[in-house]
Amino acid sequence: MRVAITGSTGLIGSALTRSLLADGHQVLRLTRGRTAAAAAGDGSESAAWDPKAGTVQTGALEGVEAVVHLAGAGIGDKRWNDAYKRELRDSRVLGTQTIARAVAGLDAKPRVLISGSAVGYYGETGDRVIEESAPAGIDFLGKLCVEWEDAAAPAAAAGIRVVHPRTGLVVSDKGGAWAKLFPLFKAGLGGRLGSGDQYWPFISLADEIAALRFAIDNEDVVGPLNLSAPEPLTNRQITKAMGHAMHRPTIASVPEFALKIVVGEFASGITGSCRAVPAALLKAGFTFQYPTIEQSLQSVLRN
Repeated sequence: MRVAITGSTGLIGSALTRSLLADGHQVLRLTRGRTAAAAAGDGSESAAWDPKAGTVQTGALEGVEAVVHLAGAGIGDKRWNDAYKRELRDSRVLGTQTIARAVAGLDAKPRVLISGSAVGYYGETGDRVIEESAPAGIDFLGKLCVEWEDAAAPAAAAGIRVVHPRTGLVVSDKGGAWAKLFPLFKAGLGGRLGSGDQYWPFISLADEIAALRFAIDNEDVVGPLNLSAPEPLTNRQITKAMGHAMHRPTIASVPEFALKIVVGEFASGITGSCRAVPAALLKAGFTFQYPTIEQSLQSVLRN
């Protein structure tokens, strides 16, 4: 199978690329630049795209059976202000529009477009269990995710199966929000964030990649898909589990006002609660390899 991937250098994209290549599939990395498709050192190929200009090197997409679109500015990479919020929106909405229009215009269209999203779609939901049918939140992230998913409409209109993986917090020390937690806990400075009562929908990196590949391969999987472990935990419970796994105290805590000083409006994404569960994924027959936080943490610490 030939798969095109945007965001292939990020945490999830790089792991997905390695997984596909290891199983003998062909990978086309869509990268921002002007170079023509060329072989990469790992056996993948590359082709140019420009999300702001709305262009894709479409000739390289011929023969691609699946497109996985993961590119976008990092949610927690910078302090949120008006300029960075515009960057977050444009990198997702303009990029998705560009990819969706490109694949819709191909003579030989891919079977599926996996177009990234996030559990931030639901906003603040307290302790209610959240399945894929839940409404969108009214905060910035909720509205952003709605626009992000809607931007894939040209692909769906062209008859391409579109899946929106609403990814939770990926447990990894190699990137993403969780990678910022591991050094703190190793130094004995880990602790709850805010009240600690907010639910965090987590997923191991291995299960994230397996779920994406499951979505590529299964024709019955379509629409929104919560990518989170079956039993989300509160930040307080996760903090306790990390302290236990790393044999470190967890007496520290960071109040919400301090988070706001450091990360701005994004603090609401850290202290907000989303008890999302993978209802659609489980119904489709997916099996988690690391369903608990203890197993997810051990999968990182063993490596």
